[in-house]
Amino acid sequence: MRLDKFLKVSKVIKRRTVANEAADSGRIAVNGKVVKPSYEVKVGDIVEIKFGDKISKFEIIQIPKGTGKEVGELVKLL
Repeated sequence: MRLDKFLKVSKVIKRRTVANEAADSGRIAVNGKVVKPSYEVKVGDIVEIKFGDKISKFEIIQIPKGTGKEVGELVKLL
């Protein structure tokens, strides 16, 4: 699943366009490397998102099959 879509489905970022803009501006890193919105996320990836002065860091524990409301727990905060 694409990074921008995963961030929206997991409700880390509300809109996919916002996730796209954050990745394009270099504010999202996966496993210590700045990535584009099209990056294919995998279980076990460590994602860091910079929101101003704050950095959110989490691990991907599950990739959803669909995008429905019954998605469940997808990330673990670090």
